[in-house]
Amino acid sequence: MKTQSLQSGLAVGLMLLNVLVPVAGAQSQGSAAQPSSSTQQVPNAPGAASGPVSATATLPSPPPLNPTRPYNLRPTSHNYSKGKPQLFNPINQYTQARVPPPRLTNSARLEDIYSNGKIYLSLDDAILLALENNFDIAIARYNLDIADTDLLRAHSGLSYLGVNNGLVANTLGGSTSPVFSSGGSTGAAASGSTTTATSTTVQTTGAVGGGPGGTSVGSGGGASGPAGINQTTLAAGPLLVPLEPLDPQVTGAVLLSRAYTPQGTSFQTNSFTLNQNVDQYNFGYVQGFLPGETLAVTFNNTRNTSNNLFNYYSPLINTSFNATVTQHLMQGFGWATNGRYIYISRNNRRITDSSFRAQLMYTIDQIENIYWGLVGAYEDEQAKEGALKQSMQILSDNKKQLEIGTLAPLDVVNANASVASDNQALITAKTKLEYQQLIIKQAIARNLDDPIFAAAPVIPTDRVSLMQTPEEDKSTEELVQEAYANSPTIEQAQLGLKNQELTLKSVKNALLPLVDLYGFYGAAGLGGAKGPLIACNPKSFFNPCAGVPGQQISYGSAFQNLFNSSGSNKGVGVNVTLPIRNRQAQAQQARAVLEYRQSQMRLQQIYVQVRMLVTNQIYALQNDRAQVQSAQASQQYAVQSLDA
Repeated sequence: MKTQSLQSGLAVGLMLLNVLVPVAGAQSQGSAAQPSSSTQQVPNAPGAASGPVSATATLPSPPPLNPTRPYNLRPTSHNYSKGKPQLFNPINQYTQARVPPPRLTNSARLEDIYSNGKIYLSLDDAILLALENNFDIAIARYNLDIADTDLLRAHSGLSYLGVNNGLVANTLGGSTSPVFSSGGSTGAAASGSTTTATSTTVQTTGAVGGGPGGTSVGSGGGASGPAGINQTTLAAGPLLVPLEPLDPQVTGAVLLSRAYTPQGTSFQTNSFTLNQNVDQYNFGYVQGFLPGETLAVTFNNTRNTSNNLFNYYSPLINTSFNATVTQHLMQGFGWATNGRYIYISRNNRRITDSSFRAQLMYTIDQIENIYWGLVGAYEDEQAKEGALKQSMQILSDNKKQLEIGTLAPLDVVNANASVASDNQALITAKTKLEYQQLIIKQAIARNLDDPIFAAAPVIPTDRVSLMQTPEEDKSTEELVQEAYANSPTIEQAQLGLKNQELTLKSVKNALLPLVDLYGFYGAAGLGGAKGPLIACNPKSFFNPCAGVPGQQISYGSAFQNLFNSSGSNKGVGVNVTLPIRNRQAQAQQARAVLEYRQSQMRLQQIYVQVRMLVTNQIYALQNDRAQVQSAQASQQYAVQSLDA
């Protein structure tokens, strides 16, 4: 019989750290009005003195968390938060990303534990196989890359799409209450002035299987988050200023036109056809910047050849240039406002890391329950076999006594009924054992199509250790503090509240009028050569050659005129938009603060629930150990009675 301290330590540690924490909202770090204020109000910190607290009291900060470290368990090796390198291959940015197909076969480790037609499985092997093959973990693992794509998207200036961070609970068996049932996703942000009904990863003990992929979802309508928390204003910002693209956009248009238009008179062309050849080469550039600037540049060129006698130049060359810089001075100003999608996407990426850690812990806890269920099924089958063997021995003895006349026939009938009952119980135990073997297989394998593997019995090599765990020597307060510091739910709640604090800054900016300062510089150049069809007659009153330069103006000369102020157009200006009454922005800002306060209140409730649930688990552990000791004493008494 193999005892493993690792099993007991991991089981109890997961029980204490993966307590059923219905977490919603986030860590309170903000001020009474705005998160940038110097005076902060946070919910009661873990370990703080109990009792009534004034509504205006400044409470101590919670203990620091042990933040989640990035997991090196991605389905691919590519970092989707980074754009494709284009230094040596500029075309690379226009090619599609190649994501390898998922692995649907079992890992090689499963073959290592297969011997002589049987699967010899230890608890450690079961956990490692689950990390490699379990579908719930594999599905949740893709969220890491999906969150990276949101970060890349946010850097381009667009809103993030959100990631579903709920627990995936499709593995059968080992049923346990969801330890980290996330409330949906770090939902998509609004674009421009549109707010969203999203939810950061707030934990609840809601129903499993309500969302895509079997994830847990919170209750409420489209504008509601889980556990009664509203998240409609998350990532909201200025109402009059749409975010400009942070990725530069270059446009180009080339036109080659040849037109031959019949004429009813030869007055313009001295012929019956107007011939026009037009070549256009136009280019544009636009880019937005996080402080609130926008740069727009246009560069247009036209070459026009015509047989019109009234055109002084043929070909006629037109070139123009214009550059405009616009700076938001009030609404739409600042890194915090225009970069809120980037900052929230970074927090969401950390939330995804934390939720994946919760998924690992939840699934490992589930695998342990399945494994010990398999061990219990084996023990139960052996007990039922022993009971049947004993009842059959009693039946045999009773028949012998009946033959010699020392026992009544009714006793033989009762013994025969006991044999039938024990045989039925053994059949039930065998069926349960076979099903439990199938349950553990689907939890640690990805493919059960192999009939040999599907029929192979699973032999558990570990047994329950009754050694006292280190956690049992700690006080309740120490275990509560440990749960606060290591629980992914608290970490996700704090990050969610930071996202709301970023929203408070952006909706405060939306209250301001729109004041834009802009400056522009433009110029035009003209060039060409005298048309070959123009007939010059100095003695004529209508001299078509009058004013035509005697020398040709090349394109290079016309291009220089764009920057020597010979034909410039430049200036500065201010645009002001003053919304009267401003009720939309007022409602948005007030709602954002109310939702922030709601999350703060919910967080305080979470701390109380964590303390109660951890305490309850400690009592449950003590009761279970007492029951085991009582069962051991009963077993010893039964053995001694049998010997007697």
